[in-house]
Amino acid sequence: MKISYNLDEVELVAKQLIKNSKTRTLLFYGDMGVGKTTLIKAVVKVLGSNDEASSPTFSIVNEYKLKDGKIYHFDLYRIKDLEEAYNFGIEDYLDSESWKLIEWPEKIKPILGNDFDEIKLKSDVKNRRILSLD
Repeated sequence: MKISYNLDEVELVAKQLIKNSKTRTLLFYGDMGVGKTTLIKAVVKVLGSNDEASSPTFSIVNEYKLKDGKIYHFDLYRIKDLEEAYNFGIEDYLDSESWKLIEWPEKIKPILGNDFDEIKLKSDVKNRRILSLD
């Protein structure tokens, strides 16, 4: 799936993304400032959380409540290595049935297994976002 969109269309894109995802583990790839967190905020809202999503840049993981579960939002930009991820208990989160929305997943790629969807974000010369779901 490939979608080109403006940031004011992000909630519609989030709905399409959820509809077309095969798993509850979504890996978000893209340069700094491309809109990963903005899209994740929309995904959290579309999934039905009333919590205000924000970037977990310093806390590494934020938890949002759903009526029937949880969403874990990771920003792994600041972790130095896989050992640091193990230190905060990443494997417990990954083993859960909850939604897992992961920014900078390349930092933990060796432990992700095969059950995930990859979302790649880019911006074009018109400042539109281009999303690819693999």
